[in-house]
Formats: sequence, structure tokens, C-alpha cells
Amino acid sequence: MNFKKDIQILLSSNNYLIYVETQEEERLEHILNITNDKQLKKNICNWNFIDGYMNNPNYIKKGKKNPLEALDVISHNKDSNIEIFFLKDFYHFINDISISRKLKNTAKWLKKYKKYIIISGQGKQIPYELKEYITYIKLPLPNKKEIATEINRFIDNSDNKYTEVKDNICTAYIGYTINRIRKSISQLIVLNLSETDIIQRILKEKEKIIGQTDILEFYLINKAKINVGGLVNLKKWLKVRQLTFTKRATTYGTKIPQGILLVGIQGTGKSLSAKAISTEWNLPLLKLNISKIFAGILGESENKINKAIETSESISPCILWIDEIDKVFTQNINNTDSGTTLRVTNIFLTWLSEKKRDVFVIATANNIHNLPIEILRKGRFDEIFFVDLPKFQERINIFQIHLKKVRPLTWYKYNIYYLSKISRKFSGAEIEQSITEAMYEGFYQNREFTTKDIEEAINKMIPLSITEIEKIDKLRKWGHSGKIRLA
Repeated sequence: MNFKKDIQILLSSNNYLIYVETQEEERLEHILNITNDKQLKKNICNWNFIDGYMNNPNYIKKGKKNPLEALDVISHNKDSNIEIFFLKDFYHFINDISISRKLKNTAKWLKKYKKYIIISGQGKQIPYELKEYITYIKLPLPNKKEIATEINRFIDNSDNKYTEVKDNICTAYIGYTINRIRKSISQLIVLNLSETDIIQRILKEKEKIIGQTDILEFYLINKAKINVGGLVNLKKWLKVRQLTFTKRATTYGTKIPQGILLVGIQGTGKSLSAKAISTEWNLPLLKLNISKIFAGILGESENKINKAIETSESISPCILWIDEIDKVFTQNINNTDSGTTLRVTNIFLTWLSEKKRDVFVIATANNIHNLPIEILRKGRFDEIFFVDLPKFQERINIFQIHLKKVRPLTWYKYNIYYLSKISRKFSGAEIEQSITEAMYEGFYQNREFTTKDIEEAINKMIPLSITEIEKIDKLRKWGHSGKIRLA
């Protein structure tokens, strides 16, 4: 998206009232000045609520704390050299009936005298009665070219110290505003970090920024490989698509995969798979806290899901992980919430089908039967996998993985073959817990834990497949019915 080009087209095609959604007021003002100098070659007059009009001597401080007067000033300027009136944060006032009426009246005047009003603000706040008059456009976050301009200045001030990692720094800053980039760079200049530390610091900052949204968690790319036992078919599917985010794949014409839905029993590695894919594909991982999407204020939930989508797209390519999606998006939509759940579901489903940015979605569910049929059709996800309880060979692999974590030098001394035989119908999480229980026992008795300790922990433990036998058997029967692909 080229915002400069888009705004030039709008100014050339009879759009006299324009609302720009942005949190980067200074950057928008800079773009408008460049566009004006190149295209209109007239003056721009800026207004804000506190100071009124600022950069025109004829109207200095007029319209101060008075948005209606600000519009009056515009309608008395037919003979002036001012062509663009930039009204900062004016979106706060457009729901007022007098402002709304004045804007409608002013729209005719603007068209007659070829003048433009550009309103800035955050959120898509155009009232229904003004949608025919106001053209909406969003200022996207800085692209790689804009970020590179800032990074070049930083490298020049650092005696070209970071030239070799310039591309990595640019990638790390994707999703930042220009103002945040400049503040961050100022700190980096003072700290004088190594090439490795500088990337980690930027990503740590990004983790905090995204965490402030309260709906997304940012996971730094883990350099250590995450081992997931079993899931052979899923691993093969992912391996084939691993390189689709590269330039070579784009040149080849390969489409970026949309995402996958992992359905299965709790504790079988669905959530761990999301982290493992992020590590294997070397892509940042965002976890959507779906329960925090739903707020008490009408319209706030829709804003939150849109914010989550916008944030994930702003740092693409990335992975968006939605855990236990079946707990929110269900066939039985709650009719007591004024339609909020339905609207949020529709926003999400539309984005899944139409998303243009490289965001790979990993959704997990414990039960597929309550999910809306729309979420299951092709186009939303590339594939739906059933994650079953681990088979014997997979249990051997899982025991090996977890024992290597806690006893990297002596793991082979444990009778993994025997433990795997007696842990039939155990999930991966339950196998891990049996090792933890054995370690508690060994530590309590001031000795090394043994195969016998793990065996006793297994015998005492009642797995979910027994406590919820009817539900689990029904889910497994469906998983092996041929209607879904086995992971």
C-alpha cells in the first residue's frame, strides 16, 4: 500500500472531506506537506482543539476550543491561498449534531471552491449520516522503505557499525510507528550494544508494546529447537510449506499458506506445536487471548478483534496462535449479548477468507462439533488435523524428549520401552507429569528417581481418557472416521 499515492488520488478525484485514521499525527502532517508541495502548491492550515489555528497569521488561535468556529473559518476562506485545512483529532466532534450539520453544509462549499478538509483520528468513527460526505482512508504503519530511511540515519551516527545487520534491524522494527522507532534508536545510540544484543533489545521492546494491547502476547523466536513427539503427518505437511515465506517461493508463484486447525484431546501437544512451528519457520509468534476480546462496552469487542488483526498484519510475516477457539466461536451464538459474539465471529471469518498479509493462523480446539460450519470450510484454513493420543512408538519418543530435558546425561538408563507400554491412553502432558511426580518422590527421599518411581506415578494417575471416557471415545471415533486428516 502506497499511502502517498492514495492521498494524491483522493485529492485529484473530488474527495473534499477526508478522514485519515492514524496514531501518527506528525507523520501524516509530513506526508500532507510533501503531497501539497508536489501536487497543489498551495498553503496548508493546521488546527487543534487547544491552540486553534496555528500556522496562518490571519487566523492565529481562531477556533481555539471551538470546533464549530474552526469550520466557520474555513467557509470564509474562498479567496485565500489555503487549499488544505488539516483538523487534528477532529473525529472527537463529528458525532455532535451541530458539527455534523455544519460539515454537510461545508461539503458543498468545499466542492465549489476546490478546498479540502482532512480530519485525523483513531478508530473508524464516521457517523452513518456523514458516510456519503466523508472519504475514509487509513495511514498504515511504516513500510520497510520508510523504516530503512530511519535505520540509515542510525547507522551513519554509529560509524557504520551495524551495516551488516541492517536488514535484520529493519525487520525487527516492523510494526513500530516512526516515533517509536526514533525513540528506540535514541536509546540504542546511547547504549552502544553489540549486533546480536541490538536485535534482542528491539524484540523485547516489541514484546512489551504488543503486551500493552492486553489481547495479544508476543513470543520471541526461540533459538532452541522444540521437540514434539509424534504428529508425523502434520510435521511432513509443515515441512513442505516451510519455505513458502521466502522470495524464491514468491518468484515461483507459490501462495502463502493460510493456516491450520488442530483438533484433539487436551494435552496432546496442540499448543506446543504452535511454538514449535514458530521456531522451525523462524517467524514471530503472537497468541490471541480470545477471552479478553469480549468487553462490557458495546462496540469495544469489535474494536479489539480489529486491533488484534491489525497488529498481526503489521508485523507479518508471523504466526497468529488462537488457543481453544471452540470456547468462543460456537454454533450456539449467545443471543443475550446484543449480537457481539456474532459480529466478532463475522469479522474474524471475513478476515480469514480475505487476508492479504502473510499471517499463518494456528487454531486449536478440543471439540470441533460446536464450531460454526463456516470456520471449517476450505479457504479459512488450509487443513484440519486430528491430534490423537500418542501411539506406542510416539510415547517412546515423548518419554525420551522429557527425560532428556531433566537428565540429559543419564536418560538412557530409564526403561523407556516398558514405561511406554504401561502408559497406553496417556497424553503427552500426562506422560510429562508422571516424570515430574517421580522426581518429587526421588527428591523427597534424597535419591535419584528411577523407572520404578515413574511406573508408580503412572499406575496412580487416572488419565483424561478414563475420567472422560465417553467424550474422548466419541472424539477419537470421529477423528478416525476418515472425515478429517490425522496428524
